Amino acid sequence: MPRSAINRVWADAERKVFWLDRSDAPGEEPHLSGATEADLAIVGGGFTGLWAAIQAKEDDPAREVVLLEKDTVAFGASGRNGGFCDASLTHGLANGIERFPDEINQIEEHARESFEGLRRTVREHRIDCDWTESGMLVVAREPHELEWARDAVGLLRKFGHQAEELDSEQTRAEVNSPTYLGSFWKRSGSAMVDPARLAWGLKRVALEMGVRIHERTPVKSMVRDGAGVRLTTRGGVVKAGRVILATNAFPPLARAIRRYVVPVYDYVLVTEPLSESQWASIGWRNRQGIGEMPNQFHYFRVTADGRILWGGYDAIYRFGNGVDSRFEERPQTFALLATHFFQTFPQLEGLRFSHRWAGAIDTCSRFSVFFGTALDGRVAYAAGYTGLGVGATRFGARVALDLVDGSDTARTRLRMVRKKPIPFPPEPLRYLGIQLTRRALERADRRHGRRGPWLRLLDALGLGFDS
Repeated sequence: MPRSAINRVWADAERKVFWLDRSDAPGEEPHLSGATEADLAIVGGGFTGLWAAIQAKEDDPAREVVLLEKDTVAFGASGRNGGFCDASLTHGLANGIERFPDEINQIEEHARESFEGLRRTVREHRIDCDWTESGMLVVAREPHELEWARDAVGLLRKFGHQAEELDSEQTRAEVNSPTYLGSFWKRSGSAMVDPARLAWGLKRVALEMGVRIHERTPVKSMVRDGAGVRLTTRGGVVKAGRVILATNAFPPLARAIRRYVVPVYDYVLVTEPLSESQWASIGWRNRQGIGEMPNQFHYFRVTADGRILWGGYDAIYRFGNGVDSRFEERPQTFALLATHFFQTFPQLEGLRFSHRWAGAIDTCSRFSVFFGTALDGRVAYAAGYTGLGVGATRFGARVALDLVDGSDTARTRLRMVRKKPIPFPPEPLRYLGIQLTRRALERADRRHGRRGPWLRLLDALGLGFDS
C-alpha cells in the first residue's frame, strides 16, 4: 500500500486505549482528603498493587490496607498492554535459564503456582475478563528462525510444557499469512485476557475485602515517621506501618529504583471489527496470542468483539527516563505498524484502525521483575517486568509482601529476589547506550540473527534492552 493509503487507515483512529474505552467502566473511588492511618499502604493501582492488596487481606483480613493511585485503576501499563498473560516469571524460559540456571526449576514451580492462583481468582470471583487459555503461537518469517522454533519446543517440553512445532502449511492453517514459514505453539501456561477488565475485577475484589482505594491521589513524598512511613499526597497524609511501591515505569518514590529501570514506550493499533469474509481469509479460529521471533517483534491478538490488536516493534526511550503523555503520539511509529500489518495480512487491505495508543514499559537489564526494600525495610517494591507482567505481577506482589513483612520464605531465598539486575549508566551514557543497542538489534535482525560485537559484549556483561 502507498504511504498515503497507509496514513488514511490509521490517522482517524481515536487516541484512546481500546481496553479503557468502555461505557461500563467502574466508577472512581474518592481521592484522599485529610489524614488517615493504615497497617499497609500501597502506591500504584495496577496489577502489582491490586494483587498486593488482595493477598495482604487474604493473609490477614483484619489488616488495614489502603491503596493510592495517582490516576485511576488500570490507567498505566496494566490497562495499556496487549492482554497476554503468561505464567513465566522470567520473561520466557530461555531468559530464565540464562539468568538463573541453578534455580530455574524452583522459579518454574513458583510460576505454575502463581498462574494457577491467578486463574482461580478469576473463576472464584467471576471476573469477566475474557479469560481464554488458547496458548501462544510464535511465528517464523525467516529461515534461520525455524531452528529457533525447534529449540524452543524442545526446551519447553523439557520443563513440562505442552508445545509443538508447526511447519508452514500447519501454521497458515492456524493463521493465514503469506509471510509465515513455520511456528511453535506453546499450549500451556498462557492465556489471553482483557487487561482492563481483569484490573477492574481485582479492584472490585479488593473493595469487597475491605481495602480502601483512593484514586486521583498522587503521592508527593515518602519519609520515615517513627516506626512507620508517612506518605504525603496532594490532598492528605497517610501514616502507614509498611509501604509497597507498585509504580511500574513512573518516577519512583524510592530513588534507588531509577538506577535499574528505563521507561520504554510501546505503541499499539486496534482495527475496526472484521467482517465474516475477512475472518475467513485469515482463519485464526483458535484465537491464540501471536508473537514473532526477531529482536524487533510484533505481538497481536483477537479481541472479544472481533478486532485485531497489533503492537510492538518500536521501543522508544526518551532522554532522562522521560514519561509524559505527549510521548504517546508518534505518527512515524503508527505508520510503520500499519505498514507491517498489511504486509502480514495483505488480504485485509482496506481495513481501518479504530484506536491507537502508547504506554511506558518498565524495562530492566535482565528483562524480568526485581525486588528491593527502602527506609530500613519499611518499604518494599517490585519493578522491571519488561512487558510480560500480566501474569508475573501476582508473584511480584507476593514477594513484595514477604519482604515488607520481613518473612523468610522460599520465595525470598531465591537469588532472583535477592539479587538486582545490573544498573543502567547515568545520562547521557544511558541514552547513548540504548540508542546504540537499538541500532545493533536492528542490524542483527537484518543479518539473520547474527549478533555483532556490541551485542556480544552486552551478553557477556549480562546487560540487555528489550520491551
